[in-house]
Amino acid sequence: MKLYGLIGYPVKHSLSGIMHNSAFGALGIDAAYRLFEVAPDELRDFLLNPDKRILDIEGKSIRSRDLLGFNITIPHKVNAREILEERFPYPHQDKKVLQALYYVKLSGAINTVKRGAERLEYYNTDAPGFRRSLREDLGLDSRSGLKNKDVLVIGCGGAGRAIISALSWREVKINKIYVYDVNDSAVNSLRDHFSHLPFEWKKNLEEKVKFVSQEEIAEIVGKCRLLVNASPIGMEESDAPVIDSALLHDGLYVYDIVYNRKTRLIREAKARGLSAASGEGMLLYQGVDAFELWTGKSAPVEIMKEVLIKALNKAN
Repeated sequence: MKLYGLIGYPVKHSLSGIMHNSAFGALGIDAAYRLFEVAPDELRDFLLNPDKRILDIEGKSIRSRDLLGFNITIPHKVNAREILEERFPYPHQDKKVLQALYYVKLSGAINTVKRGAERLEYYNTDAPGFRRSLREDLGLDSRSGLKNKDVLVIGCGGAGRAIISALSWREVKINKIYVYDVNDSAVNSLRDHFSHLPFEWKKNLEEKVKFVSQEEIAEIVGKCRLLVNASPIGMEESDAPVIDSALLHDGLYVYDIVYNRKTRLIREAKARGLSAASGEGMLLYQGVDAFELWTGKSAPVEIMKEVLIKALNKAN
């Protein structure tokens, strides 16, 4: 049996196992997806020592080399990228490799690893997962539907960075990506991160990305085609709306990465008749992308979606 899994600290809350094990079963693949809690001080050894033994959450022991592919979640996404970039630098080859490298570099994080014969290949599938969710869940093709349009992204943490990397890729002809975060340190951190990127990418970001203040949001939303909440605001029912609902306007598409509930932003957008989508699509399609990277097979998307929605409904 082939083994795949998730590493993080903790991981027991994850829905990835439900999606992937259902997909393996649907395609008749003799494989299993298991959850592994890897403490931060064990991460380097797990990634670079193929004989490192780890326990899944049921207490079953394997060697790290036994995992043919694995996802990475909090708190390891950034540290794992740093460790693997040092040992296995990305080869600069065809466009597909360059795009994967762009997503990794701009987001500064990875969430999917595939074990090759000579190296560990690493990816950020949140970025392409977001682009696919835009297309599938909002009918908004990121090349034509957003061409020469403006976008506002609220939140520039890990999810926000992945979304900015997805929207700023050169084939996505967006006009401007406006970025706001209530946390000044998060903004400063992202500015600093961008400053260390290769010149061509940094130049592209200087032209496309603009950091804005709270006072500018009202004016900016009015000219945007897409509003993305990439912050955790809305995860709790008591959370205030991420923006004033009076700013929502005809022709605006709304995307909220929160997936554990329908946030006030989503409810208010739909009440106004706007196209709006929650974050379960991004969660689904980042998993779909990982599955296809590992197996080389087309994922059974509808089955993965069905079990994910059932699990989310049960959790709520």
